[in-house]
Amino acid sequence: MHERTRAAGGDSAPSRRLPRTVVVLGLVSFFNDLASDIVVPLIPILLASVLAAGPVVLGLVEGVADAVASLLKLWSGRHSDVMRGRRKGLAVAGYTLSNIARPLLGLAGSWPMVLLLRSVDRAGKGLRGAPRDALVVDVTPEAMRGYAFGFHRMLDNAGAVAGSLVAAAALAWAGLSLTEVILWSAVPGFVAVLLLGAGVREPHPVAAAEASSLPPLRWSALSPPMRRYLLVLGLFTLARASETFILLRGHELGTSTVELLLLWAALSLAKSATATHGGLLADSRGRGMPVLVGWVAFSLSFLLLGTITDSMQLWVVSVAYGLCAGMGEGAERALISDHAHPRERGTAFGWYHLVTGLAAIPAGLLFGSLWQFHGAATAFCSAGAVAAVAAILLRAWAWPAGMELTRGKTEQPTRRQP
Repeated sequence: MHERTRAAGGDSAPSRRLPRTVVVLGLVSFFNDLASDIVVPLIPILLASVLAAGPVVLGLVEGVADAVASLLKLWSGRHSDVMRGRRKGLAVAGYTLSNIARPLLGLAGSWPMVLLLRSVDRAGKGLRGAPRDALVVDVTPEAMRGYAFGFHRMLDNAGAVAGSLVAAAALAWAGLSLTEVILWSAVPGFVAVLLLGAGVREPHPVAAAEASSLPPLRWSALSPPMRRYLLVLGLFTLARASETFILLRGHELGTSTVELLLLWAALSLAKSATATHGGLLADSRGRGMPVLVGWVAFSLSFLLLGTITDSMQLWVVSVAYGLCAGMGEGAERALISDHAHPRERGTAFGWYHLVTGLAAIPAGLLFGSLWQFHGAATAFCSAGAVAAVAAILLRAWAWPAGMELTRGKTEQPTRRQP
């Protein structure tokens, strides 16, 4: 029986076995993030030690890159809906683009070139992100979507662990330069592309009549619960500066490059260890609580990062943050699927990624500017305070009944008619 058909059948008790497409997409993310996290932890070090650029430049690079990705995600998600749910082609194009641009960062001779290549890399993420997330929802029963996204995030973070360890080993024992390590990231990246191309089969497209009846692409067409959640998520994203600033903090404290790569691996391992459990918890007890735990953990962790004075404290806070953050990653995406009509899944994830991306530019620039002119403590504590406000608003204002799930059953929110 076809995967879309299985996902739609809600009368029988659902199996806890994930659809094949979800498993393959998880493996694709594993290899892609292995490639990505050979490179990403080295970007702040490359900027600071080789290109003599500071926190403002890092904030600009990460903010602009994330915003480019998010703008494309709205278009690609919507386009995959217009194409009647044909999402694989956009995903393949996105992974391919990223894995062409990312290794070239090793050859960058200035920070503007890093900005350009990082933006192209993230543009690839923009093409693939919303269609891939919508494809996960297409083939997964409603009562298992937290589990599916948690599993996906688990493999995604596991790839980050592997990439950081590979980079650390290459620098410590193979005697490779930063440039050579970054160039070698092309190998696992193209494994991801080949695996996606050969291993993922799309569900049958939706009926042409359904695709042609999509509502206008406008904010007011979203349901009120979705709008409230996205607004609060945007505020939280304003606080959620790139985790690469944690590495820059370690570099400022005198931590070696190899130890920073190991720290990045430990942070990713912590998130991977709790991601699947958080997704299962979201399916059985409600999506909102795992998200809230992750946001509160971010707030407390960044407040503490503003006060640390040595490498050991950096390790303790970072790993504790990762364990809590992993709990909410799958639930955060599953919430979007709860509020999305089946024919608009790509569009819904496009809005999700657009909102988070539009907040990414001011987030990176504000965080980097506060660090540059007022010190790291001010930057981290300010981000922690804004995240705390977002967590309070999530619980007090953006917590409608449609967010609360019991044993995988969803109370569908009322959609606003365009």
